[in-house]
Amino acid sequence: MEYRKLGKTGLKISEIGFGAWGIGGTLWEGAKDDESIRALHRAVDLGLNFIDTALVYGNGHSENLVGNVMKERKEPLYVASKIPPKNGKWPARSGTTLREAFPYDHIIKSTETSLKNLHIDSIDVQQFHVWDDDWTPDAEWQDAIAKLKEQGKIRFFGISLNDHQPDNALKVGATGLVDSFQVIYNIFDQTPENNLFSLCQEKNIGIIVRVPLDEGGLTGKITSETKFPAGDFRNHYFRDDRKQQVVERTNALTQLLGKEAATVPELALRFCLHHPAVSTVIPGMRSVANVEANCRFSDGRKLSERMIAEIRKNKWERNFYQ
Repeated sequence: MEYRKLGKTGLKISEIGFGAWGIGGTLWEGAKDDESIRALHRAVDLGLNFIDTALVYGNGHSENLVGNVMKERKEPLYVASKIPPKNGKWPARSGTTLREAFPYDHIIKSTETSLKNLHIDSIDVQQFHVWDDDWTPDAEWQDAIAKLKEQGKIRFFGISLNDHQPDNALKVGATGLVDSFQVIYNIFDQTPENNLFSLCQEKNIGIIVRVPLDEGGLTGKITSETKFPAGDFRNHYFRDDRKQQVVERTNALTQLLGKEAATVPELALRFCLHHPAVSTVIPGMRSVANVEANCRFSDGRKLSERMIAEIRKNKWERNFYQ
């Protein structure tokens, strides 16, 4: 496993992190706690030291699983969590006020609940789960984060950006108040490269890449006949003819496979890791097999510039969350 600094935090975190949404037991269906725990332990065995979860993942269930595993390990592990918006709106709606989403008391209370779930005294990176850049100058969120840092309840502060909206953070990024951004970045959505990544390199802000495999679209396993369990959010994400659209796009990517990447997931994860602004990539992992498959791509080997140029031709701007 290779390691990179998370911006100005100085934390040296694994290039492959553990995305813990899927083990929460809601929206992603099919996770089994015993397998999730084995997956977390196997990830740590392989050198993974960064786990990203959230209070809303299974209403604390994901955090509890992560916390239980952290208690059993002696290795230094870094955990990031997220404060849900009080109004329950994902993503943040334009025109919504900060007080509707992140009032002072809500920020404090949510963090304290996450600390209890995780069985720890301090969260390494606490994040807002949505964001609107118009909230940047509001002192209320700044005061709450400063208080949490002063109390030692969080070490660093980050923001998980709205789906496919990397530029909706340029104002707050320029302030120096944010230690990390979590953003969608993958072969299909390369837009963070336009403005966000250069700002983060200038301001030394860490980048946590989420959805590197496009919610499964870049696993190479989606077919036009793929079925998801009842209640699984992917029934919405891949509804109508979207699965067939994905098949056509991934078929095009298979033409790039060979010595540099043997599978579409390898191509996808190595693409995310090629950019120097990226600190870590957090694919969702619910099984030991997922962990072993993904962690082995952090080996120091980089894709060639020729391959990156070919991958850039596969941009696909769309929003399947809508």
